[in-house]
Amino acid sequence: MAAADYYEILDPRFARLFNGTAQVEKLYTGCRWAEGPAYFPAGRYVVWSDIPNNRMLRYDETDGSVSVFREPCGNTNGNTVDRQGRLVTCEHGGRRVSRTEFDGSVTTIADRWNGKRLNSPNDVVVRSDGSIWFTDPAYGIDTDYEGDKAESEVGACHVYRVDPGTGAVEAVITDMVRPNGIAFSLDERQLYVVDTGRTHGAHNPAHMRVFDVDTAGKVSGGRVFAECTAGLFDGFRLDSDGRIWTSAADGVHCYDPDGTLIGKVKVPEIVANCVFGGPKRNVLYICGTTSLYAVRLMVNGAKTF
Repeated sequence: MAAADYYEILDPRFARLFNGTAQVEKLYTGCRWAEGPAYFPAGRYVVWSDIPNNRMLRYDETDGSVSVFREPCGNTNGNTVDRQGRLVTCEHGGRRVSRTEFDGSVTTIADRWNGKRLNSPNDVVVRSDGSIWFTDPAYGIDTDYEGDKAESEVGACHVYRVDPGTGAVEAVITDMVRPNGIAFSLDERQLYVVDTGRTHGAHNPAHMRVFDVDTAGKVSGGRVFAECTAGLFDGFRLDSDGRIWTSAADGVHCYDPDGTLIGKVKVPEIVANCVFGGPKRNVLYICGTTSLYAVRLMVNGAKTF
């Protein structure tokens, strides 16, 4: 198969980011909605969520094996790895953000705001100061498909910050319809957040916004960084040059830091999320609806651990 079967160049800057002979490989299939991949460099494996099946799976890149990491798992969605190498997870069923400790026990990081239960935390990122930032749309309580149907106690969908010292949960962004994917810029002075409000009305957003963040965690701004050109953005990651690699309906879209869509990695299923892995962080693992894919790129993922 030719490079055009896997890559679409929209700007010359994209041409040097991939090797035309590197195929998009399907590593595993059998999920209902694959989401939230997180890479563990010490073990060289990826953990991801299969939300409707209420399980987490584990892909071992040393031998290509796939096993069940946790089942049931509280209908987990987004996952990340904190600076100590621990798994941090968004749970739809548990309506919380949790952390898996080194001994395998699970600790609740956040499950309430102002005394009210969260909706269904969706995606999460850990800043270098130890603060934990997560989005809380209502997808896990809208129906029983991705969690348990329930009324929202908060009555809105916010982005939250968990203080690393006190554990206090603060709503830092409150003007989004359905906040979803989330990640910091390389210098952590900007926060990118996806709004997938389009799922709840054609007049609602299908874009990514960028906010300014100061050293104390105060958020300001919020201009639109990019409008999705195919379906909806969802989860995304940054590479070591600050480019954004984000999920979309037709694959993974690559945006230059200036906001230009420069190219696409084509995937035959709707993509929900991705993560950089491999010993050199140059393997992009992709969660596409029923399957886990991977492609080896000519760039490296941003180092966040």
